[in-house]
Amino acid sequence: MNRKINDSSSVDFVPRISPAIWRLRPDFVAISIVAEGCANASSMPWVEERLADAREASLTGPAWADAHLGSWQDAFRVFGAKPQRTPCSAEALRKRAVRGDVLARINAVVDLYNAISVAYAVPVGGEDMSRYSGLPMLTIAKGDEAFETTKEGAPSVEQPEPGEVIWRDDRGVTCRRWNWRQGPRTRITEQTRRAWFVLERLDPMPIDALHRAAEDLSRDIRRLAPDVRITKRLFQKDTEQPLI
Repeated sequence: MNRKINDSSSVDFVPRISPAIWRLRPDFVAISIVAEGCANASSMPWVEERLADAREASLTGPAWADAHLGSWQDAFRVFGAKPQRTPCSAEALRKRAVRGDVLARINAVVDLYNAISVAYAVPVGGEDMSRYSGLPMLTIAKGDEAFETTKEGAPSVEQPEPGEVIWRDDRGVTCRRWNWRQGPRTRITEQTRRAWFVLERLDPMPIDALHRAAEDLSRDIRRLAPDVRITKRLFQKDTEQPLI
């Protein structure tokens, strides 16, 4: 039974991670950020500056960036994905930045988490909590789940490959191939007021760098909405804990 969570609190919005994920990658660590009372806009000059600064940062570091993205390539290959064709989200963004391409402006919140992803070489996802049915879960696909997307401008439904790592809720897949492609159903728009973000790390990205990335994103979300209520939670093998 599908259950909308738009009336529940951040305390209830805790992602679930299948033990199979840590069997695949014991070094996987994630920080979940729930932002209630979020504000958004089409764009702002200081947000565009964040994207420009992130592009500059991508040209010089961090020192572990290439190795970290290489770990994501290895993780994708294990479940049958071809990272050269479908790279993780952070690699796709950084490739554009390093080439000198202008990063696409979506809206202020999306632009901010894309800037964090580029600067830290870390996959960052952002979702509208009010569009969820149940809770997000990182798991292994059976292959019969529905992924609502668009094809040639029209609504379309796909299925993931059996064994593929997916984020999903009670209704279906919200992001394919771990962090490759998000579906439009739960994406953040200018109307989003309850947002959820997830930052995902593998070795050799330092854990303290993951925490810094989460703090930077939280700071910028607060700049958009000073009264926003932010809840953070750390997930790693055998450990789940709230963060202050």
